[in-house]
Amino acid sequence: MLILNGVNLGRLGVREPTIYGSESYPDLATRWAAVGLTLGLRVDVRQTDAEDQLVRWLHEAADEQLPVVLNPGAWSHYSIAIRDAAAQLRSDLVEVHLSNIHAREEFRHHSVISAVAAGVICGLGPLGYELALQFIAARSVDL
Repeated sequence: MLILNGVNLGRLGVREPTIYGSESYPDLATRWAAVGLTLGLRVDVRQTDAEDQLVRWLHEAADEQLPVVLNPGAWSHYSIAIRDAAAQLRSDLVEVHLSNIHAREEFRHHSVISAVAAGVICGLGPLGYELALQFIAARSVDL
């Protein structure tokens, strides 16, 4: 399965730690992969600041029928290209945001991705990713 992180998420630990926390992106990526293993999931964690790369990774997940945990970052609010790529997924998609997008600036309140996701988790920090992994692991057992 894939954990895909979009624009600016590689700056975690440095970028606005009062909003996004002080843990570094590499530390979080390692943590999420380890949590996935404990749940029986082989997790590939990726981050890009290039919108076209994120679209290619979503196409890969669609073609390989991989579940995805997706934090598109700011692209959540306006990228129809990422939304359309996410809509092609044939496995579960969980949208995750570290901060509570509904308690922030008005332009962050709406995500174009949410309508094509099995679920949305926001405002729980890094724990949101772990909960998304638990959801996907539980769903894979049910299949």
